[in-house]
Parts: sequence; C-alpha cells; structure tokens
Amino acid sequence: MSPPIESAALSGRQPKAVRNALAVLEEVVAAGPGVTAKEISAALRLPPATTYRLLNLLVAEGYLVRLPDLRGFALGRRAQRLAVPVVTRPPAAARAVVEHLRQRVRWGVHLASYRTGRLSLTDTDPDHPPSDEALLVRYPHASAFGKLLLADLPDWRASVRGLRQFTTHTIIDGDRLDIELADVTRLNLARQCGELHADRGCLAVPIRDVTDGSLIAALAVSGPPERVAGANTDLVALVREHATQLGPLLG
Repeated sequence: MSPPIESAALSGRQPKAVRNALAVLEEVVAAGPGVTAKEISAALRLPPATTYRLLNLLVAEGYLVRLPDLRGFALGRRAQRLAVPVVTRPPAAARAVVEHLRQRVRWGVHLASYRTGRLSLTDTDPDHPPSDEALLVRYPHASAFGKLLLADLPDWRASVRGLRQFTTHTIIDGDRLDIELADVTRLNLARQCGELHADRGCLAVPIRDVTDGSLIAALAVSGPPERVAGANTDLVALVREHATQLGPLLG
C-alpha cells in the first residue's frame, strides 16, 4: 500500500493536486490493469470524491483508460509516452533481409519499429545515416516513417503538437496533411521530398503483423528528394517485397 497523501481540490495551481494525480498514475502502474477507483482510493487514502475527479481528469486527458467492463482502469496512450520505450534489436533473420535490400539498391535503407506506440529506428544504414530519431518522433508530419504512423491513427491531430515548418516543402496545413495521409493509406506508401531537410527524401512502406494486420514496423529507402519524387516503380516493388518478408520475422 502506498503512503497516505493529502487530498486537494483539482487545480493546476496547487502542487498537492498535481502530486495526487501523479500518485494515482503510480498506483495504476503498481496495481496493474483493472484496478478500481475504490482500490485506488483505499491505497492512497484519498476521499472517494477526490479519487473519482482525478480519475475522470486523467481519462479525459488520455493518461488512463477505462477497461471495457467499466470496472477498472489501465494506462492510456499518453501515460506510455512518459517512459523511454525499450526497443529490442530485430532478429538476425530480419537484419539479413534489410542488409539484402541494401546490397540491391544505391539508396540508404532503414528499418523502424512502432511496437512501443511510437517511432523507433531499429536498423539504420551506416553508410547513409538517417535524420535524428528525436526529430522524427517529435515531428512525424515531416517524415515518411512518421506519415505511415499518422495515417494509421484514428485522429492524427491528437498526437501531433504542431505542424512545424522545416523547409519550403514541409506540409504545415492540416487539411493538406489530411489529403496526404489519405494518399498514404490508399497507396500503402509514404513519401517525403525535402520536407525535413531540403537535401533529403525518403519513401517508406508499412510492415504489418501477419496475424491481426496492425502496423508494427516500416521499411524505408532514402536519397535525394528529386529521386524520391519519381515513380520509382521497380524500387517500390523491391522495397515492398522485402517488407513482406519482414512481416513474419517481426510479428
């Protein structure tokens, strides 16, 4: 049982209220999915009314979710972003597939994972270093990897802090990004042509779990933006072929 904490009214200006909310999150982590409001209230020695207000606030903000049976709570998507995700290295067989593609093309070849709910680079081309991972994670609208992730979300606006402009080619209009992401879904392919760095481009294809079809990773090739903007029919087919091979290996 956690030590008792003092109750406080819900106000962002009061440190005690913030501590109470953090304590509720910690209790959900400690107790595990399905912990009830009554159990949280008892563990933290908080008045039930305060506990319910905190839980409702944390659910509304996406830090907690109500379980389908409405009997308990679990961590939400935003709470998962508070911790640094641990990304495992791809298995040897998967790395071999990526390396085989590198030997077939004169482009940089990179593998990214979405297993933790965010973009993580798991196998990057040492001869063609990609953009900084932190930049890709923070501004997904400006990368091919990021566009695949946004296109897979029910509401990309809830996950994007702002459409920051990096170059004259960066998409900074929400309606235009809607159209772009619809094309990503339709084509099963994402491109960025000089949107993050003026001299770099990238095209990426999704890798989905073979059992449930969920987005788990992506395979991308990078090069000059003017080359990425081309049809690249043969190249896209080759990348898709290798992505298909990776699905069972990463699922």
